[in-house]
Amino acid sequence: MPGYELFGAQERKEVNDVLESGILMRYGFDGARNGMWKAKELEQEICSTFGTSHAQLVSSGTAALTTAMVALGIGAGDEVIMPTFTFVASFEAVLSVGAIPVPVDIDETLTLDPKAVEQAITPRTKAVMPVHMCGSMAQLDELKAICDKHKLLLLEDACQAIGATYKGKYLGTIGDAGTFSLDFVKIITCGEGGAVLTNKKEVYEKCDQYSDHGHDHMGKDRGADLHPYVGYNFRISELHAAVGLAQVRRLGEFLTLQKHNHAIIYDTLKNVEGLTFRVIPDPAGDAGSFLSFFLPTEEMARDAVAGFAAAGLGGNFYWYDNNWHYIRKWQHLQSGSWMNRLYDEQKKQVLHYTNQAFPVSDAIMSRCISSLTSLVWTEAQAQERADKMAAVLNKVIKGAMAGA
Repeated sequence: MPGYELFGAQERKEVNDVLESGILMRYGFDGARNGMWKAKELEQEICSTFGTSHAQLVSSGTAALTTAMVALGIGAGDEVIMPTFTFVASFEAVLSVGAIPVPVDIDETLTLDPKAVEQAITPRTKAVMPVHMCGSMAQLDELKAICDKHKLLLLEDACQAIGATYKGKYLGTIGDAGTFSLDFVKIITCGEGGAVLTNKKEVYEKCDQYSDHGHDHMGKDRGADLHPYVGYNFRISELHAAVGLAQVRRLGEFLTLQKHNHAIIYDTLKNVEGLTFRVIPDPAGDAGSFLSFFLPTEEMARDAVAGFAAAGLGGNFYWYDNNWHYIRKWQHLQSGSWMNRLYDEQKKQVLHYTNQAFPVSDAIMSRCISSLTSLVWTEAQAQERADKMAAVLNKVIKGAMAGA
């Protein structure tokens, strides 16, 4: 899955360019850098690769979500509908702008259930935020129709799905804005970094300003810039951008390897009786970074995870018990354990929404395992892994059925 697996000469060349220039900051020092602007190059490369009008690089995927929300006008008291299965950064970003995360059930796409989204809309709802988990996509036609009907913003968290598409369009380019994470374990990496993608010039300009202390970047030098808004420091460095520049140019290479190895695992596991697979709204657009599947029961899923570990098969994730990706284990959010004080109404609403029961999501996630796809497996290694996984799954399912 992650681009760091194939870190090589291309990335070193771009980084060395920056080291030789001595200019590590993305802004300023115009003369000293001799025309070298790696962050600007990467933003242009993102636009041309993904077919978006604008891209703003920032320091992380979390910063990208926060910046996008601010630029879209999401703030104090607004409700943002998000899935129960996501990374904690999704709700952290919502809280950071004073808004209220409203988690709702997922379906077997492992993303937002459109019916649950519709039911969760209130007069305070400002945005719907699908999170394209594990390389695949939400039901974007249905979610976009809901947003259009209720005049809501659609903000795509595509941090785990760089390069995945839906009906020919890249995830992150379909809503009012989209975000990428470019951290070390994403499909392509800067080491640390993120990006906001949008086709709306006003949204882009606000992202550009907000992520750099409010600079309008219109002066002859940084000291001459005006400050139309208060902003924060979410800048990416030239070193990080240099890594990403090489990696985005290799995206096609990575996806080809990833999808090939993913297909080997799937073609073997699809023959396991009783196993079912994640619903993918557009199978051709799946990035192939994970193969997600469901056992018939929670007990079988737990036995399979234990069986994989015993067989030395790493990279299999049981999200139901994961502290970072599923609402069941977000006790810090549910108990109100935040360092910065929330205003009273925000705190009240957050505790209300996050402490609800989610039996539909529980029934899905308790049976789900996601298996990571490596870029560096040989075909023989991928097939060996697939055969071992199938053996474990057959043993677990047939054993449980025999004992029933």
